[in-house]
Amino acid sequence: MRTPLPAAALFLAVAMATPSPLGAAALEPYQMVRSLQLVQDRIAAGDHAALPMQNKLLEMIDARLREAGKDDFTDKRNFHAMLVYAMSGGNPATIEAVLLRLKPENTDAALANGILDYLRGRQGEARSSLSHIDPLTVAPELGAFLALVKATITTTGNAAAASRLFDQARLLGPGTLVEEAALRRSLSLAAKLADAERFLRSASQYVRRYLRSPYASQFADAFIEGVISLRATIDLEKVGDIVAGMDRDQRKFIYLRLARRSAIDGLTELSAFASRGAERVDEEEKARRDPRAELYSSLATMTTATAGDVLAQLRTIDRGRLSENDRRLLEAAEAVAAEITAVPGRPTSDAAQEAAIAETVAGGAEPTAEPAAAPTPEPAAAQAPATQAATTEPANAAPQPVSPATETVAAEIDAPTAAAAATAGDARKKLEAVDKLLGGLPQ
Repeated sequence: MRTPLPAAALFLAVAMATPSPLGAAALEPYQMVRSLQLVQDRIAAGDHAALPMQNKLLEMIDARLREAGKDDFTDKRNFHAMLVYAMSGGNPATIEAVLLRLKPENTDAALANGILDYLRGRQGEARSSLSHIDPLTVAPELGAFLALVKATITTTGNAAAASRLFDQARLLGPGTLVEEAALRRSLSLAAKLADAERFLRSASQYVRRYLRSPYASQFADAFIEGVISLRATIDLEKVGDIVAGMDRDQRKFIYLRLARRSAIDGLTELSAFASRGAERVDEEEKARRDPRAELYSSLATMTTATAGDVLAQLRTIDRGRLSENDRRLLEAAEAVAAEITAVPGRPTSDAAQEAAIAETVAGGAEPTAEPAAAPTPEPAAAQAPATQAATTEPANAAPQPVSPATETVAAEIDAPTAAAAATAGDARKKLEAVDKLLGGLPQ
């Protein structure tokens, strides 16, 4: 297993692989290909910034091989490097041109022609040329790539043999992009073989090692398809354990896609499992939200047009995580939003709450009881960004001034009727009074 380079050393490796401006294609092809493999290891580890470097190195190696003469390949390492380049996404036209110059024989010819057929999409010819070449017996730098190629072209005709070849690729290239690809492709193969245990084992290993790979979206697709295909025999508890190793966005994506597919296909048990998983992710998301940020951002966006949405959002805030002052500000904001959204001339549904707020404004006493908790809805699809103060001040800090919110309410007070305008105006004055009162309290 190659040890991944730190970023600085990686850039140095790329720079060293660049031919000098003095015309020196000073580096041998095998040295350039080693740099390519180091970059690919970084990609496997989740360094997406290494992708452009991989493409640049492929271009540079391509140019170097096109200029290489027959003498360059007397060093066998350069011939093997050319084949590794080919199996790493190289240009088949360049490989064909080099082979015409070299005219390899025996095993080298079978190996080179088989890889070229693979690049050209001629899988039958590639299987025929490579069938008698054992990846465990070729040069170490070739074995892992060859096993991966052979597994890929064997999948359709002999799934069991392909499965063994994927294992060889992982054995010969641990911690590399080859192992990442082998694990990812093993999922579909295990589902095809109805091997739930192998499927779960490969998925678990992928999540632990390569979840940050730029190809992880392909893994997610294969994982969802495999769970659906193996639903009759797979252990859903183990599926849940694997998904738990992903980050929040990945977990939600997996569960929602799985719930949608299973619902469409009428798979009741699987749909219920995925729906419960998605709900747990939502609950975790809600628990992590900063209630102060939600409160302050809601106040900043309250207008006569948005009061209904703001009221619904305010009712989802966890009062237990707010300071006493912020709780009272929340209660006042709910009263304002309720009055704005109420039909003119009709009592609001939160009369008891408003009476408590009025008492607070008049006498400076704290509300006698917490308002009744509203049912908890699904988290809002999008939240207004929290202010800087909301994200940095301690939990018992004074509430942020609500003048932006009250000014917005005042600017939007042009309601359809005079009664609605009066209601909103009274509500605004009430909120301002509470804000002033809270501002005079000890922090």
